[in-house]
Amino acid sequence: MPTDIGIVDCMLGIPEAEDRSEWFESFKPLLKDEESRKMFSMPAQYMFKDVPQTGKVDDYVSWTVDQMDRFNIEKALVGWNENETSRKALAKFPDRFAFELPCDPNKGIDEVKRIKRIHSEVDLKAISVFPSGTNPQVAINHKYMFPLYTAAAELDIPICINAGIPGPRIPMETQKVEHLDEVCWFFPDLKVVMRHGAEPWEALAVKLMLKWPNLYYSTSAFAPKHYPKAIIDYANTRGSDKIIYAGYFPMGLSLDRIFGDMPKVPFKDEVWPKFLRENAIKVFGL
Repeated sequence: MPTDIGIVDCMLGIPEAEDRSEWFESFKPLLKDEESRKMFSMPAQYMFKDVPQTGKVDDYVSWTVDQMDRFNIEKALVGWNENETSRKALAKFPDRFAFELPCDPNKGIDEVKRIKRIHSEVDLKAISVFPSGTNPQVAINHKYMFPLYTAAAELDIPICINAGIPGPRIPMETQKVEHLDEVCWFFPDLKVVMRHGAEPWEALAVKLMLKWPNLYYSTSAFAPKHYPKAIIDYANTRGSDKIIYAGYFPMGLSLDRIFGDMPKVPFKDEVWPKFLRENAIKVFGL
């Protein structure tokens, strides 16, 4: 792993308080088991044994930039919230943060209007959907998703979609990787970026990336030691332009954990710059 690359992290969060449980409130009604509802500080904690603790900080935006600086993260893609934290990040560090908008397909045309309004105000670099975490759940290829795909295509920005079995103990049907085939067929110019692993269908994810030019994969929510072998092999062969670094700090992984593992990933020398920086710049228009 080279150490002289200004890294672009395509999934990072800016805390707003010491307690970050409100990040998961939107899909808490879907959780039925007692452990998830009452004991976990984040709904997939059984998978993440050392969820980062940020502690009490006076200025979480500056604190986040300090953490990025420790690991040579030049820019981070973070979720836009219409609140003081997001506005402060944009105003104070416009060169360090780019923004994507988490979206709810259940809200129909109102959500499309919101996307277009915020894009005009913030210059969004992407929108995102957590299909299993919408309430009610909405599948990747469900008709409710198509207005969002249309909006992203019209604005010429990617959509990031969680694919594969979700970490929280909620049903997986909506995130089957096979659903992406129809979307990529119907929207050939839309850039689609898979998030959160695509497991156990990572081989299918590779097959679909070979098939569809605008389908990509980001490594969000996976410690590097757990990157799927099929994804590493694809990056080292025909897919060097398709695999994008994304972390999961501070939602589930610490930057120490991520970059402690990272040098052991067996990427070829020519893959590293694309993985850590160049692919993100290209796909997200940074």
